[in-house]
Amino acid sequence: MKVTLLGPQRRPTVDAVVATLGIDGPIATITAGWQERESDDGELGKVLGGRDVNLRLYERLLDVQERDASFAAAERRLAELLTEVQDSYLLRLDYALQAVYALQRRNGQDPLKVAIAAEAIEAVRDLDAAHLRRSTELRGEFYQDLQPHERPVIAGHRAEVAEALSGAEAVVIAGGHVGVLADVLHLFNIAAAVRSPVIAWSAGAMALTERIVLFHDRSAHGPGHPEVYCSGLSMVRETVVLPHARARLLLEDGPRMAVFARRFAPARCVLLESGMRIDAEAGGICQPGARMIGFDGRVTTLEAP
Repeated sequence: MKVTLLGPQRRPTVDAVVATLGIDGPIATITAGWQERESDDGELGKVLGGRDVNLRLYERLLDVQERDASFAAAERRLAELLTEVQDSYLLRLDYALQAVYALQRRNGQDPLKVAIAAEAIEAVRDLDAAHLRRSTELRGEFYQDLQPHERPVIAGHRAEVAEALSGAEAVVIAGGHVGVLADVLHLFNIAAAVRSPVIAWSAGAMALTERIVLFHDRSAHGPGHPEVYCSGLSMVRETVVLPHARARLLLEDGPRMAVFARRFAPARCVLLESGMRIDAEAGGICQPGARMIGFDGRVTTLEAP
């Protein structure tokens, strides 16, 4: 499946991408990340030439919560468990990364000390993997117990969404709240129903990866630790997508960025800035010119093989 990842769309480029892909039929759009503003898609519709069909996934989620009380109650319980798991993970992550940075500052290039620092990063990688596994298991148990495909309200929405996708020549996924977006994409089984090229940006691009990583070094409370949040749709593999990277990351802090890149290897930590376009084929990103964070902490450009 062809997937195109774009930089932020304050100055839209999605129309040009649609044109280069030769798409002239209906385009399914997903703006659920905008939550209550989901239907405020007039500007996007104009950019797409009025061919857009909004799948209204957030509206459908609200309908499920209203009409299926037992599902809504179980969903609230799941959210409580996931919050508890995430909070515990962040507490452990803070100590683990503080150790990494402390070792990094004092170790220099001594081979033994470098090896010890590498072991500390490996401990963080193990923590990330264990957290993702635990949160994925909780979500899996939730779906196993609730059997969404057998619940009339959800099954009805899934059928309508699948029908809309079957007639679409492309799917466009906008940004917004990445957690909400990932939840509705999973709930309405989007990955199984999509057959057309997918174009996504910001949180939409993040949601297509195997592992959604939240990050913000420039928040009002000071730099935060990049944190593994949940699994995405895995349409783009071995990639950590970083929208608004220059505004949100301390890219000039080489040692910090080196830890970032090594922590998520072998996935490539790819920057998605305004005006950027990356076409992913066969699951991964190997497009020459893509910008990413190297193991030395510097921003590098992927070269042709």
